Amino acid sequence: MPHGKPAGVRCVQLTADNRCALYGKPERPAVCVRLRPHPEMCGTSADEAMRLLNALELATQPEK
Repeated sequence: MPHGKPAGVRCVQLTADNRCALYGKPERPAVCVRLRPHPEMCGTSADEAMRLLNALELATQPEK
């Protein structure tokens, strides 16, 4: 996503099974390469992870 990914918008590189289509490729964004998952961010299920990540995105988005 050339101009960044807005909060609440699914990454265009996520596959149907929520895997990164760019994983291991040189074009994968540096922010994604540096991201290290934590239980506070991932929860115990895919649904919980999406809720937690959405809340994190919204809490850390730049002010407009």
